[in-house]
Amino acid sequence: MSLEVKKKTQVRLVFLGAAGVGKTALIQRFLQDTFEPKHRRTVEELHSKEYDIGGVKITVEILDTSGSYSFPAMRKLSIQNSDAFALVYAVDDPESLEAVKSLRDEILEIKEDKYTPIVVVGNKVDREQERQVSNEDVLSTVEMDWNNSYLEASAKENANVVEVFKELLQQANLPSRLSPALRRRRETFPKDTDFRPPMNKTNSCILS
Repeated sequence: MSLEVKKKTQVRLVFLGAAGVGKTALIQRFLQDTFEPKHRRTVEELHSKEYDIGGVKITVEILDTSGSYSFPAMRKLSIQNSDAFALVYAVDDPESLEAVKSLRDEILEIKEDKYTPIVVVGNKVDREQERQVSNEDVLSTVEMDWNNSYLEASAKENANVVEVFKELLQQANLPSRLSPALRRRRETFPKDTDFRPPMNKTNSCILS
């Protein structure tokens, strides 16, 4: 039996957070480069995207979850089956940050691993005038106390969205060549603004 550790060829990222913080918006901005300002309630949606990196097919699954706490069993299952976590809050909603803290505790309890890959995302930085959550306070808590990664982003203005996914994939220990490929992901999309890649289906992208 070979003891060689094989590189992971499939990874599942899950987005968790309170309702209305922009989990779906971040995912849609990444996958489709679109933004829908109207909030649409999500129960659970799984998106899959395939990359070819140096001849190795890498499947990235992105799980969009409900912000409602009506589905505890579903949430527990999604945590058990995922590799890396984006915990999303809105910078204009302090209660959504409290939800992130509870979700992190739940993840650590379920995964039984304090080194579980977690990226905390402060979304909606385009609402700077309505900001109620201090960037410095969250940064200190997340990076110093929790030893997790922290980014602020805006799905609306497409700020730091790719960086969120890059950080998640790096923490999930995918081949290092995948992260630079993500920066060029849109080169595979037609420039036509009416183009919409199919959701919930594998989109094959050859990225070298």
